[in-house]
Amino acid sequence: MQIRVHVPSQTLDLLDEGGEIVRCYAISTSRYGIGTEPGSFKTPAGRFRIAEKIGDGAPVGEIFVSRVPTGKVGAEGDDHDHVQTRILWLDGLDADNTNTHDRYVYIHGTNAESQLGTPASFGCVRMNNIDVIDLYDRVAPGTAVEIQP
Repeated sequence: MQIRVHVPSQTLDLLDEGGEIVRCYAISTSRYGIGTEPGSFKTPAGRFRIAEKIGDGAPVGEIFVSRVPTGKVGAEGDDHDHVQTRILWLDGLDADNTNTHDRYVYIHGTNAESQLGTPASFGCVRMNNIDVIDLYDRVAPGTAVEIQP
């Protein structure tokens, strides 16, 4: 499997080994655009891999703080940008995005599902909470990820 994030269409495709689309999900990338500058809250572009998977068995909507489950569930309309349900932590493979892991850029569930399909995040790739569970269950650490600007 491999993952392709297409920023212009705000979609994430899960591809099989032959490059055929298995699933297409609505997402949100950064409201600040594409970039790799520390503190910019931008979504990086290029080649990545899933470095770590966090959240096995967590309930739908569980809020994570610093990758630790809190026992609380986020809800639409909350002003916070919660990391929810599952975390796929990205590691950059290109010279200009090697700081991705240190910037804590994830693919994760969100409490802002109504904003999916538009750039609305603070650098991460946000997904519907049910969809991120589906994706999480289909991929392994080391899975290739491409973010296309």
